[in-house]
Amino acid sequence: MKNIKPLPSYLVTRYHGWKATQFSENKSWYKHLAEQGQHPRAMVISCCDSRVHVTSIFGAETGEFFIHRNIANLVPPYETNGDHHGTSAAIEYAVKSIKVAHIIVMGHSNCGGVNGCHAMCTGNAPELEKNSSFVGRWMNILRPGYERVKHLPDEHGQITALEHEGVMISLENLLTFPFIKKAVEEDSLTLHGTWNDIATGGVETYDGAIGGFVAI
Repeated sequence: MKNIKPLPSYLVTRYHGWKATQFSENKSWYKHLAEQGQHPRAMVISCCDSRVHVTSIFGAETGEFFIHRNIANLVPPYETNGDHHGTSAAIEYAVKSIKVAHIIVMGHSNCGGVNGCHAMCTGNAPELEKNSSFVGRWMNILRPGYERVKHLPDEHGQITALEHEGVMISLENLLTFPFIKKAVEEDSLTLHGTWNDIATGGVETYDGAIGGFVAI
């Protein structure tokens, strides 16, 4: 494929810097990971947004998190229709094969996907309504969340609430997976919802006891 190019030079330079420092200083650990496989304790489902850096936020080391990223950190409902289900496949692998103890869904502020969903639901993004829009069809997962927040008086409040709803809907959809529901009931798996404010660095976590998000 002649139209596929080598890596940009700045990435090659950064790679050589990493190889000479972080990798070189931790060779035994990387050798251990290669030989023993991965055994992360947690799966993180976060947004593709480049500003959301989960490993930095939680100070995670290589091999600690099994991370899946998609537009707006959404989990679709459990389906077995034979189509391609990348997010569902990652979840199945994390729970059944790796046997993670925690699944953490992390939403965030100023989410482009959530903004797109809000625009679509309010009739301001006809391009996302088209069947040819992958983003629009994916963001349909969040439509029920808009119904929950559309009563709020201002657009900014609706969008922030919708970012939190994205986390809640994903948690609800996780429990439609039979193997997740079973693991949660057997107390071998716990689910967690979080939301990151990019500007302030703040993180909120959902507390089931009070039915809402609280700062940590």
